[in-house]
Amino acid sequence: MAQAKALIETFWELQDGHDYSKLIPLFADDAVFEDPAIGRVEGIEAISALLHRLTKELADKKMHFEVLEIAGDEQVAWSRWLWKRPDGDIEGVGLYRVADGKLTSYRDCYAVPES
Repeated sequence: MAQAKALIETFWELQDGHDYSKLIPLFADDAVFEDPAIGRVEGIEAISALLHRLTKELADKKMHFEVLEIAGDEQVAWSRWLWKRPDGDIEGVGLYRVADGKLTSYRDCYAVPES
């Protein structure tokens, strides 16, 4: 199986447990995380802090992700997903780069909901 695709499948399996800190070992030390609502986060320490914060902030929210499809090869993968939320679902796409079995680049693309 393609390395990037397999890693992203693992990513989504872990994320479904709502403890985003379990995703930390999947990221490379110099990884970049980009999300339209969060912005750009660089490096494992900053990504780790973000994932711990998201675990706390989203713990009591009644939401989850449904993965619609995942594709990829050895170095690049993408996923199409549905963010199921009480105030309306959001469809998005994730783009990922992988090197040496770790995420080096993570970018979500979706329309940020109005507050």
